[in-house]
Amino acid sequence: MKIDDVLEAAKRAKDAGSTRFCMGSAWREVGNKHAFKRVLEMVREINGMGMEVCTTLGMLTPEQAKQLKEAGLTAYNHNLDTSREYYPKVVSTRTYDDRLNTVKNVREAGINVCCGGIIGLGEEDDDRVGLLHTLATLEEHPESVPINALVPVAGTPLGDKLLARGIHPTWDDMVRMIAAARIVMPATMVRLSAGRLEFSKEAQALMFMAGANSIFTGDTLLTTPNPEFNEDNAMFEMLGLEGKPPHQPHRKSPYIHIDDTIFTRHANAMASASQ
Repeated sequence: MKIDDVLEAAKRAKDAGSTRFCMGSAWREVGNKHAFKRVLEMVREINGMGMEVCTTLGMLTPEQAKQLKEAGLTAYNHNLDTSREYYPKVVSTRTYDDRLNTVKNVREAGINVCCGGIIGLGEEDDDRVGLLHTLATLEEHPESVPINALVPVAGTPLGDKLLARGIHPTWDDMVRMIAAARIVMPATMVRLSAGRLEFSKEAQALMFMAGANSIFTGDTLLTTPNPEFNEDNAMFEMLGLEGKPPHQPHRKSPYIHIDDTIFTRHANAMASASQ
């Protein structure tokens, strides 16, 4: 993806009220991809706009994490997805320890860790507890913990399996997961993430009351739709939620931290060009 296009998207996000801009790729790892140099330039430019900057690029080496820090990266997203026990049933491209090592590299580079998971993968309640236990017993709690609700996509192996079994996360599943995350990680930004369109405004209000104090906003999150800016702004006004300025420590609810995400079709184009 062209750098100018990314910067234009960041400007639109800032004008709409976002304080952090997140860029994602579908890479397994950064490796030796030439596009990483462009990512570093994007980070520098967006940081220069006064926005916080987050990326999710797959596995990182310590040196790559250091380069991102020097470019001005605020946070790095690398989710654990689920418990260690359930993980091999849904992911085969990298191990659980691979993910934990990347989180370690990010933290040691001085970058804020954004690390959470997904509910609705077919896991049990014990797996959700296991995920939160792993996050809460890291050397430091993540700066932010995204809680995603899986939206099964027909035509994908996992999506077809879940749809056939009628498995999907409910609003009360999300409320319980958010509340538990808030209890065990009291200073963390608990981020209401993918799958929000599946829930009513009333359900989302309960999620904020349960402890969510951050959202992802933008047209699309990875592969699933997301509410538009004006819809979110109307909801915040209705609920009396106030946005947090960038580069400032968060206080407590009802402060909301609004994110914007460059979605995967952009990131895939960038990754393809480098290979």
